Amino acid sequence: MYSGDNYKRRRKERFADEDGYDDDGNCSSDHETKKKNMSGIITSLLLLEEQVKRDHEEQNVASDEVKSILESAHKRKTSTMLEFYSNLQDCYSETDEVNSVKRKKSRAMAFSVAAVSVNKTENQSVINHNKQSGSIQHRRLWVKNRPKAWWDDCNRPDYPEGEFKKAFRMSKSTFELICEELNSVIVKEDTTLRNAIPVKQRVAVCIWRLATGEPLRLVSKRFGLGISTCHKLVLEVCSAIRNVLMPKYLQWPDEVSVRKIKEEYEGVSGIPNVVGSMYTTHIPIIAPKKCAAAYINKRHTERNQKTSYSVTVQGVIDPRGVFTDVCIGWPGSMNDDQVLEKSALYQRAKEGLLKGVWVVGSSGYPLMDWVLVPYTRQHLTWTQHAFNEKIGEIQRVAKEAFGRLKGRWCCLQKRTEVKLQDLPVVLGACCVLHNICEMRNEGIDPDLKIELVDDEMVPEVALRSVSSLKARDAIAHNLLHHNLAGTAFL
Repeated sequence: MYSGDNYKRRRKERFADEDGYDDDGNCSSDHETKKKNMSGIITSLLLLEEQVKRDHEEQNVASDEVKSILESAHKRKTSTMLEFYSNLQDCYSETDEVNSVKRKKSRAMAFSVAAVSVNKTENQSVINHNKQSGSIQHRRLWVKNRPKAWWDDCNRPDYPEGEFKKAFRMSKSTFELICEELNSVIVKEDTTLRNAIPVKQRVAVCIWRLATGEPLRLVSKRFGLGISTCHKLVLEVCSAIRNVLMPKYLQWPDEVSVRKIKEEYEGVSGIPNVVGSMYTTHIPIIAPKKCAAAYINKRHTERNQKTSYSVTVQGVIDPRGVFTDVCIGWPGSMNDDQVLEKSALYQRAKEGLLKGVWVVGSSGYPLMDWVLVPYTRQHLTWTQHAFNEKIGEIQRVAKEAFGRLKGRWCCLQKRTEVKLQDLPVVLGACCVLHNICEMRNEGIDPDLKIELVDDEMVPEVALRSVSSLKARDAIAHNLLHHNLAGTAFL
């Protein structure tokens, strides 16, 4: 029995020696193990917190890098596009210059050959006639007789005022004013070969062509002139309008006029310091031979299921519907904000000449220190809806003015035959003539008014200034506070 107990005791001591602990050692070992585990947990938590901080910092750095990459990509894209359009304009200018030289040479050669032939024929006939009768024959005018009864009828003093306005979109007095302003620039002298076309007929050819948009062959029949002559007259008169009348009738308002425009727009909308309503429309053109893709109007193409080409016209309009600034001729593939960045208005703002004033635009423009646009995000508040309604009232002034522009001058509604490099001159002349009609209160036939269909595309960077965001919110709250906000959206 004792031997068995001794055996068990020795065996227990041997196992204890092998495991390296006894009862007291077991307790101390458990305590140390708990301390180690606790310190390990605390260390793990600290490491985890440090890792979370590092991950957060890395995410911020990554987001900043992505933002900088997007901004740099946008700048590169914009600069590339502007460089492309600049090269395109240079290419057109060079091509036009080469073609002009070729045409001048060919015309000079043809004229010299014709003149030599005519001189020989006439000299021979004169010699023969003189031999027979001994008299001298006068040279006849070298011109083809064409009927021009319609224009002669319109040019009569007793021609009905209503019929004249229907044909030329203006009264006789306004037409006479334009002729007097342009007389010194477009008047021509008679030559030995033909009589010069009168100033009134020159202006009438241009205005009737712009007003009706009819092809040159019909213009030729109406005025009794050659097709090429009519085309030349249209470009000459449009160029004279741009050079002579545009500085007088289409210019940025002075301080007195700006103060009056602010008061009128504030009376319409309740929004202070508004100096103009801005809008961009598209003018359809025939597909150009070079760089046609740059002129594709994507939204019109998608809607009409047919490839549409266009150029843009951006305008700033005062409360009377008169253009105070225009930017003409940029390709139809450019968004509204890209056209704005290429305009003289944008350069004026960069020079600090538009501080403290607003130019109201649609959602296609970015919000800037001087450009005020409506809210575009979803789930707008009552205040924001009311603000958008007031912005819409100012935008309606510009849209109606562009509607009258296209209604008066129907050539803007059709794909024009004018060459792309000459188109800005023609479009600028239409804007100047529109201003003259608006300033002289020339009404427009209701049947001629059209509704514009110009799709707006939200710009890539819709917010260009944080201060303008706060200013817009302040204006919206001020409208609501003074009971000036609209309620039509309800």
